[in-house]
Amino acid sequence: MRPEFKEIKSYQEFSKYYWYREELQEICKRLGIEYRGNKTELNNCIKEYYNGNLIKCQKKISVKKKNEELTLDTKLLDFGFALRNEYRDFFGKQIGVTNFRYTADMAAAVKKVRQTKDKDFTIKDLINVYSGKSDYAKYDNSSCQWNKFYHDFCKDNVSNQHVNKMKTASMLWKKVRESDLEKIYTRKLYEKHENELKNS
Repeated sequence: MRPEFKEIKSYQEFSKYYWYREELQEICKRLGIEYRGNKTELNNCIKEYYNGNLIKCQKKISVKKKNEELTLDTKLLDFGFALRNEYRDFFGKQIGVTNFRYTADMAAAVKKVRQTKDKDFTIKDLINVYSGKSDYAKYDNSSCQWNKFYHDFCKDNVSNQHVNKMKTASMLWKKVRESDLEKIYTRKLYEKHENELKNS
């Protein structure tokens, strides 16, 4: 079973266990360190805590939208740009896509622009991130362990024996989440707990 955070003595031990984002935020709040950000950022704050470096809470950057038309040359920081629904039509027309949706890499780019105060980054640069012509920022999907676990379980044909695949995968996930086992799905894991999963 996963120990309480206060019982864990090193980041190496801490990283053996799975933590939800909300749990990481609570730990960071209790430690008095930065508690905003994605799972990767929060994990890094905790890693630094174990290394003796306290990452203090940053002042939240407020985004003030200007009443100007969006163009390819619009600079994100000056404009106060955010990934709002009202701009989707603009991007769709520029790219030639109906029902345009922002990507995770675009969100990572906007976040990086704000954090680094990059005054030169434009809407055109953001479109280049969308189309893969720029690797200005990449979404860190290492925190999507549950999604990969579920996906891999569904790819395994043993999952077809179960009426509710999500429930079965959740039962297996709980076994690895609360242990120091690697957070991946394997047939061996399934076989070890097969009897417990029969009615799911």
